Amino acid sequence: MATATTLHEPVQQRSTGAEFLRLLPGIALLFGLGLIGKVLEGLSRTVPHFPHLEYVLWAIILGLFVSNTVGVKKIFVPGVATYELWLKLGIVLVGARFLFSDVLHLGGTSLGLVAIELVLSLSFMTMLGKIFKLPPKLTSLLAIGSSICGVTAIMAAQGAIDSEEEETSTAMAAILTLGAIALFTFPAIGHALHMGQQAYGIWTGLAVDNTAEATVTGALFGEEAGRFAVLAKTARSAFIGFVVLGYAVYWSSKGQAHAVENKALFLWQKFPKFILGFMVLSAFATMGFFTHDQLTSLSNLSRWAFLPAFAGVGLRTKFSDLTGQGWRPILVGILGEIAIALITLALVYWTYRFR
Repeated sequence: MATATTLHEPVQQRSTGAEFLRLLPGIALLFGLGLIGKVLEGLSRTVPHFPHLEYVLWAIILGLFVSNTVGVKKIFVPGVATYELWLKLGIVLVGARFLFSDVLHLGGTSLGLVAIELVLSLSFMTMLGKIFKLPPKLTSLLAIGSSICGVTAIMAAQGAIDSEEEETSTAMAAILTLGAIALFTFPAIGHALHMGQQAYGIWTGLAVDNTAEATVTGALFGEEAGRFAVLAKTARSAFIGFVVLGYAVYWSSKGQAHAVENKALFLWQKFPKFILGFMVLSAFATMGFFTHDQLTSLSNLSRWAFLPAFAGVGLRTKFSDLTGQGWRPILVGILGEIAIALITLALVYWTYRFR
């Protein structure tokens, strides 16, 4: 036994080392684009007539340019896929900047708005899917993606409802495109309405689907808005297991998906674990576990984690994915997202105007 263990250890080490080396080119690309974005942001403050944009938007624009011109070469794909890991790490670290009292104070209001958003998104997308005669499972994917957390929710639902690969790709392309549009439209609307940082952040967290795009769209308005966008988006993401489970049971009852044997295990598997990290750091901050300098360091680390995540948002968005997918899914997505954005905007605007 000892000999067998010894023989297998080098193989495992080489396998792990080879996997790490596969990730390096893509990770370097993520950080490289993010750092170039920081440089361009600096130039915008010193060079006359240079476009004044935040580094997060520069990173996304650079990523979009690469993805939609030369494309992301095969050697970079594994590392670029780690952008979600950096995003989740950044969100966990942001938890240190929220005291539990802040979370609880916002809890009732935020959860109430999240519940309304969930019902609206699921209802609107389902209704529009039927009106435009989309395939039923494609309608389900669009409803799940728009109500919870975009692409992550769609991927979680794909296996649960046994959707076709083409339906999944179509739903993801629609959600990604709409998320890219939100980056440029939401801040303009927020400024035009003179929204406060907290109100805008909550609205962004409610109305923008993908976690990455919601985080960026909030941060473009201001640092405080970015934090509240993360809080509202995290609250939405916590419901992913319940929504996906509901759709899995529905399609299983129709004999078009596998039965869910253990519902509690299903919920735990679908639950986004980074939320627990966010809550743990928030609890430590509340108990005074961190010094002021340590909180500053954690805040800086979160920005460094978001740097490659924001670049990844651009690199994964390829507009050509919409070609040949038909106009109806995109139209359903656009109409549904506009309706949800306007209704949640009215709710948030009314809620915070009278507080």
